[in-house]
Amino acid sequence: MQVPYVAFRDWPQGLAQQVEQAVARVMREQQFILGPDVEAFEHAFARFLGADFAIGVGNGFDALVLALRAVGVGAGDEVILPANTFIATANAVVHLGAKPVFAEPDAQTYNLTAATAGKHITPKTKAIVAVHLYGQPCEMEALQQLCKAYSLKLVEDAAQAHGATYKNQFAGTFGDAAAFSFYPTKNLGALGDGGAVVTSDPGLANYIRKYRNYGQQEKYHNDLIGVNSRLDTLQAAVLSVKLTYLHQQNQERQLLAQRYQQELQTIAALTLPATAKDSSHVYHIFNIRTTRRDELRNYLQQQGIQTAVHYPVPIHLQPAYRFLNYKPGDFPVTEELASTSLSLPLFPGMTEAEQEHVIRSVKAFFV
Repeated sequence: MQVPYVAFRDWPQGLAQQVEQAVARVMREQQFILGPDVEAFEHAFARFLGADFAIGVGNGFDALVLALRAVGVGAGDEVILPANTFIATANAVVHLGAKPVFAEPDAQTYNLTAATAGKHITPKTKAIVAVHLYGQPCEMEALQQLCKAYSLKLVEDAAQAHGATYKNQFAGTFGDAAAFSFYPTKNLGALGDGGAVVTSDPGLANYIRKYRNYGQQEKYHNDLIGVNSRLDTLQAAVLSVKLTYLHQQNQERQLLAQRYQQELQTIAALTLPATAKDSSHVYHIFNIRTTRRDELRNYLQQQGIQTAVHYPVPIHLQPAYRFLNYKPGDFPVTEELASTSLSLPLFPGMTEAEQEHVIRSVKAFFV
């Protein structure tokens, strides 16, 4: 049996047809840039989260850049972020001329904490980026208090956490601004690139709305020197359809994750995902850890099972970031995660037979 790491299934049944109908409708209406579907999705997504504003942009990276710029991050500033995150988080900081300052994650949840972030605050620190890794929110209350104590801006990287909650509040609604990605494999994914900045600050929302569209609020009248980063009308129409199924698809992810947890918990050589007390996990990624990661991955591949590694080389050890002068051993937790983490297949529409094959194969490897 072949098991993909991720697949786009028609689940729940009929979703694919609704998406196709939305695409066909946009093609007939021919309003392809900032059409009414964009505004409709922005309102729906903000309402879903319980935020005041969502501003659609071209992709998740742009959402990070615009969120950071809107809160005032610029040249010479320092921004604290977790050492174990996708490189886009750090790239967004550098893109603005600021310096990324890495902090170790919690060894259980793999998320940034106030305790680890607080060690790196200096007079140059402008903001903290809380990355809700793998689908689990950071423990935001303490991070909010830390930022308040030091008059810092708090930005959320919620690219992997659509619909996840901390203390019954959705990820993406705690900070000054939050960045979402709608890359196709995300829990809420488009048919291509897309992103959004979420905020409840009307001033930030107004700035981002203009900045994403050449700095104009009215065509040919430019208040800012902006960029072109607009969520396509086509993608907005697709996302509006898929948003109505997000809770259901997240619940399916949680059921699949629960089965993995139940079936694999007796394997002493495996570390399974841990969920913090006040958090809900939406399992964008089901990450396991073992010192035999590469052997296990090769074995699963031989059984027809695709896996992924998030992330094999920490940012501080990437050639692109040599200028920060970090060295091996500076972030032992992060480096251990990089050498032991393996992501198992998990996606809505995954069949019971497919998951059973993964479970049997993992067990057989450790016998």
